[in-house]
Amino acid sequence: MSVKIEDRPIEQVREQVIDQLIYNYSHGVISAEAFERRLDSAMEATDNTTLLGLVEDLTLNADTQYTAQKQTQFSPNYSAQQGDNESLTLKSILGSSERSGQWVVPKDIYIQNYMGSIVLDFTDAIFTHQHVTIHVSCYFGSEEIYVPEHVNVVSKMFCILGSFENKTVSLNKRQGPTIQIEGRTVLGSVEVKVKRTIKEKFISFANDLKAQLGVSNK
Repeated sequence: MSVKIEDRPIEQVREQVIDQLIYNYSHGVISAEAFERRLDSAMEATDNTTLLGLVEDLTLNADTQYTAQKQTQFSPNYSAQQGDNESLTLKSILGSSERSGQWVVPKDIYIQNYMGSIVLDFTDAIFTHQHVTIHVSCYFGSEEIYVPEHVNVVSKMFCILGSFENKTVSLNKRQGPTIQIEGRTVLGSVEVKVKRTIKEKFISFANDLKAQLGVSNK
């Protein structure tokens, strides 16, 4: 006996509906405008009935190949290979420092920022640990930390006339690594965010699938 739709976890239903929207759009069943409009509605919906109403006229369902491609696209970039060092230190004194691109993430990262700016970008980074700790000392400085949407962020920051903002979102964090941010900021700011919104990533993934299938955008 199947579970009544209103009793199913809404995030599970939302993910199912978004998958069906992406799959039908990539096969040319609905237009780009309809896809984006329905995608917005799916991300904002607060009940399962509304969610299912967005795909009730769509007959195609995601297959195993789609699921595998999605898993590759939205899963953490893991590697069993350990880096040369188990820690990384970024320092900025009246200057700027940045770590970005494809790099191996150590277990501990130390940020020492005195009246400077630091950018720490995990977007294309390779994780070798499930748990990563960022130790922050920020005085009169600013720090921007970019994380992929599948990464958990836990804050234990202590702010003195400063600010800490976590603007990250996630599609599915069950298998994602956890970044713990701890330390203090004095008259400074620390902001955690994603470079691309989850909507932008859904659209990019859908367009990639559409291109692979050779479906016209017309």
